[in-house]
Amino acid sequence: MAIAILLVLAYLIGSVPTAVWVSKWVYGIDIREHGSGNAGATNAFRILGTKAGCGVMFVDMLKGFIAVQLALFSSFVLRSEPFVNLQIFLGLAAVVGHIFPIWADFRGGKGIATLFGMILSIQPIVAVSLVAVFVIMLILTRYVSLSSIVASIAFPLLILFIFNAHAQELSYRLFAIATAFLVVLTHHKNIGRLLNGNENKVPLFRKRRMRDNRD
Repeated sequence: MAIAILLVLAYLIGSVPTAVWVSKWVYGIDIREHGSGNAGATNAFRILGTKAGCGVMFVDMLKGFIAVQLALFSSFVLRSEPFVNLQIFLGLAAVVGHIFPIWADFRGGKGIATLFGMILSIQPIVAVSLVAVFVIMLILTRYVSLSSIVASIAFPLLILFIFNAHAQELSYRLFAIATAFLVVLTHHKNIGRLLNGNENKVPLFRKRRMRDNRD
């Protein structure tokens, strides 16, 4: 019962619709009615601008981080396999909450930033490395989708071959591999646009422009 309560709390934390609230309270719009219709950091960058996008991304990452920390309220031994497994499930509950937020009619984002926050909470060095990969790719290409895909593919590679502190847990290895697969799968339309040369770029370091871009 205690674990079920923690999972529900993790989902509710993930359900905080950061992009929706920021767009409504600060800019007077519903971000889901603009651009891709996606309530995530990518659409926030494109529709609301860099400053708002960074804020949305930070809070969405924080949701995953806090959700994983709920494992500390369990009876499992710290860093044991059951503890790590619970961390993974709590993080995934937050990601599900972000994608299907109860506070925003179950219309959320893709959960990439929340996934990053989840990884940051479980294994900080790996997360920092992934954020570095993401930021470098974003600065070089200004494609959020490509940056997310590259960072997600780097995740299992880092876990399996470099930072393998948790590699002995099968669930953690499977999670890393599944994350890369799911991120690539959910970005299949973006991959098609990238290959065709018509994927939209994020207007970094520019003032926001209210325009309808696709995510």
